[in-house]
Amino acid sequence: MAHGSLSSPTMDGTRSVRFGRVFGIQLAFDYSWLFIAFLLSWSLAAGFLRWHPDWSRGTAVVTAIVATLLFFGSVVLHELAHSLVARRFGVPVRGITLFLFGGVSNIEREPPTPKAEILTAIVGPLTSISIGMLLIFAGSAALNVSAGAIDDPTLAIERLSPVETLLMWLGPINLLVGVFNMIPAFPLDGGRILRAVLWSATKSFRTATRWASAIGEGCGWALVVLGVSMAFGANVPFFGRGLVAGLWLAFIGWFLSSAASRTWRRELLHEMLEGVSVARVMRPAVAAVPPDMDLETLVDTILIQSDLRAFPVMTPDGSLAGMIALGDVRRVPRQEWRSVSVAQAMTPATRLVTASPNDELMSALEPLLRADVDQAPVVDGAGHVVGMLHRSDVLRWIELHDRAGAQRYAQ
Repeated sequence: MAHGSLSSPTMDGTRSVRFGRVFGIQLAFDYSWLFIAFLLSWSLAAGFLRWHPDWSRGTAVVTAIVATLLFFGSVVLHELAHSLVARRFGVPVRGITLFLFGGVSNIEREPPTPKAEILTAIVGPLTSISIGMLLIFAGSAALNVSAGAIDDPTLAIERLSPVETLLMWLGPINLLVGVFNMIPAFPLDGGRILRAVLWSATKSFRTATRWASAIGEGCGWALVVLGVSMAFGANVPFFGRGLVAGLWLAFIGWFLSSAASRTWRRELLHEMLEGVSVARVMRPAVAAVPPDMDLETLVDTILIQSDLRAFPVMTPDGSLAGMIALGDVRRVPRQEWRSVSVAQAMTPATRLVTASPNDELMSALEPLLRADVDQAPVVDGAGHVVGMLHRSDVLRWIELHDRAGAQRYAQ
């Protein structure tokens, strides 16, 4: 479970599904979460049948699904703890997203001080460890009651009810989540605590991020090596052995290494774009289309003659009505292009990522990256389109000012 700069397009892009709001914080799950939820439920059902040979398959499956949902509920609590503490320090929180590797708090900027970073990071593992200890205590009490005078632990476990079985599984797994997140591998919570310590010692956020990211990459590759060793039969202390477990550990290690590297590149990008406004990089000449133009005319007179893939749609008074992109046109059958207007096919303005000419370039670029779009209309205070911000133009600006930085960003 991580937070902050691990945020991806999931919250604002098309890959997430919102399912609730807690304390004003939006909850969502990425489609990749469905895969891990299915895999965990399937694995738990098989495990519960081994624990309880007398259970029906239906009982095992239902218990496994409930266990999976409760586990991810505890993940939400872990991330919610991060988010609430971050907000206490004045850091905006966009939401919490469940995804393949657990959960991520989409925190919009880094904590302002090392103390804020430490408190924001450590509260998540402490929450998971507290939940784990509480459930382990409850599960142990249930096991003692169910076992009675039975001395055989295997037989005692077989006698557990579905509720008692949930306690016996959820307790240790939450404890494991809390301990694992304390590994000093950035951007895990332990790595963020390490960065805060380095930040306090060096008085430089940039230096602390560089060292924490390097350590995080190293830890990630170490997990990859351990995972591959397990897959080939090595018995690794604490992790065990096995093909599936080894590949999963290697996958987690690769993800951590990549996330640490991305965080460092993001910090370099912040540094290069600091103080640069959108107005300096945007294209002021806007090729706009009217909302009443039919798609056939749009294709023949505009799209076919331009290397751009999207155009703003503006009303006669210059207000932004929406954006029409090549993908929007493709969704309409070719034989209907003459009868379908741009207004009918476009993405309306309410669903667009927009920028202001006075915005800092980095703050305008981040929504583009989150939503995974290549351009955004630049709109002034009166709602009029005054330019277009393209990701390619931002990269070109970086190339002109720092070629090495552009190469790191493009990787």
